[in-house]
This record gives sequence, structure tokens and C-alpha cells, in this order.
Amino acid sequence: MSRCASDILVFIDADSHPSAELLTEVAEQIETGRCLAGGCTVRVEGVNRVGTLITRVWNGISRAGRLLAGSFIFCEADAFREVGGFSNELFAGEEIELSRRLKQLARTRKQRLVILHRHPLLTSARKMHLYTFREHLRFLMKAALSHKSILSSRDECHTWYDGRR
Repeated sequence: MSRCASDILVFIDADSHPSAELLTEVAEQIETGRCLAGGCTVRVEGVNRVGTLITRVWNGISRAGRLLAGSFIFCEADAFREVGGFSNELFAGEEIELSRRLKQLARTRKQRLVILHRHPLLTSARKMHLYTFREHLRFLMKAALSHKSILSSRDECHTWYDGRR
């Protein structure tokens, strides 16, 4: 099944840098017609041991659960519209919630979500430098325990909205 570029949406964070090889792999997945949506593993820019560890853990979770990282997502445009796009109620984690809805739709369409891993997305370590490990851990713990109430509060999602640059 051949698709034209207007059929596919691609979301890339401004501080991320996809390689030509990653984009080629995306095109190959789209061409199969079996892939509804996907993402990729990530690699943090520069040398940062904590960032590298966190990234490795996330990459494992992402691949095992087929969860899309918000820094790089591709998706059939009609599927994105059908599931309602990104949630307007969440200030963080909206890509995880989108992953769940897309996986459900993929099952009904006999398609799949993929997490590409041969050419990880190079992304900024900016947040690793702006916030302490303790601040990140505190947010993750609160989000794990309270999930939607934390993620739907702009004030609680301070690492995205407090203005540190």
C-alpha cells in the first residue's frame, strides 16, 4: 500500500534531531501499510550518566509497552483524528494516553504501533540540567501515585511550565 506524505502526521520536539536513517525507517514502516503509528527510542545529547540511565529505562519501557515518547511520534492522520488527537486535559503524559488509544484502534484495524530502535532520536538534555534528580524523582513518584490528578494540573507539571530555560 503506497501512501502520500499528507496521510501521515509527524511530531518532533524542537530540541530533538532525527537522523536521515530514522526518517528512512519511518517511511519504510509507513509503506508496509501494517503500521498505524509509531515512535522511537531516544538518546540524550552529551554525556550525562543520570540522563543516560533514565533514558535507558524509558527506552525499555517504551519498547516493551509500545508507548510513544512525545519527542517523536508518527501516525496516520485519519487515525489521529479518529482517536481525538492529544488530550487537552493533560499537561504531561499525553503521549502515553494517546499511545493507549492508538493501540486500541490498531487492534481493531489489524495494524500495529511500533517503537523503532535502530536509530534513536537525539534529544536535548536541557531538562536534566535545569532540574535536580530529586525534582524529577519527586514528580515521577507523585505522578505514579496520583496519575491523572497530577498530570492534569499545570502547576504540578512544573518541569514543563515553570519557565526555567
